[in-house]
Amino acid sequence: MILICFGTRPEWLKIKPLLNILDRDDYRLLFTGQHTDLLEDIKVDFEIKLSKTTINRLDEIISQCMLQFPHHPFTEVVVQGDTASAFGCAVAAFNRKIPVYYMEAGLRSGDMNHPYPEEGYRQMVSRISTLNFCPTTLSRENLQNENIYNNLVVGNTVLDNLIEYKDKCKYTDTVLVTLHRNENRHIMRTWFIEINKLAIQNPNIEFILPLHPNPQITQWEYLLTNVNVVNPLEHNDLLDILVRCKLVITDSGGIQEEASFLNKKVIVCRQTTERPEGIETGHLHLCYQPYSLKELFNNLIDNYYIDADCPYGDGKSAHRIKEILRLVKMK
Repeated sequence: MILICFGTRPEWLKIKPLLNILDRDDYRLLFTGQHTDLLEDIKVDFEIKLSKTTINRLDEIISQCMLQFPHHPFTEVVVQGDTASAFGCAVAAFNRKIPVYYMEAGLRSGDMNHPYPEEGYRQMVSRISTLNFCPTTLSRENLQNENIYNNLVVGNTVLDNLIEYKDKCKYTDTVLVTLHRNENRHIMRTWFIEINKLAIQNPNIEFILPLHPNPQITQWEYLLTNVNVVNPLEHNDLLDILVRCKLVITDSGGIQEEASFLNKKVIVCRQTTERPEGIETGHLHLCYQPYSLKELFNNLIDNYYIDADCPYGDGKSAHRIKEILRLVKMK
């Protein structure tokens, strides 16, 4: 019996393609307690209860994942991504000598502070994993350079959700903007000012920004006078914008992959990216600081079209993982 762990919406989107093709009798679901609204539509077998009042939320998530880890003779534990809960569940499995299978393994920025704390969790989880499911050849090489083996390239499962959207892509006068990462919050005011300037200078283009609910971000909403600020979107609604936009401005990891799959160029508002494959293909363009945004945007807005293979997968990753699980089970 396999235990599959998730607790955030991005994690759900990346395990969902695998769950769609696995037999329900072969796995159990552990919800780790972050985005509780997911439970309105998803039936889980185990749930981690998190305190609403805690001094350090990361400590709370990790400790409770370990303390409340279900008592059951699981044969494998699957974790995904770079959250505190993925790390906590991986350590809990490791302490019980249960093999850990790690989805989206091998991503590296090379900087523990960008992104923090995700870069640290990635390194620690892959170190104790029995199997690492890598999205790209580069991610596998990253692990090999760290003397971590048993690494298999499968692509990223988030792209499996986009197959039906691939042929619907078009380029309208729309720019999708998402900003939320910890390392940008201390300069979010400046990012918003520069984005609003772009909107003023390009009145023919609609800038759509789903606003992250964190107070450190929402406090600067008033600066976005010429931007179409909307509430956080369901994934399908976000994809509807992504399919028709001309350009993307983001600090999100997943959107870098999804936009590349849908042949959209992305301005990445970060110091570095753990997905550098897209820089090589021309999908991703790093913007190191807010004051560089205008020049980069002006260079790309009239040179937006790209037709190159997505470096992060082909939309068939879940089937590869299922086949690997089948072969392991046969041994």
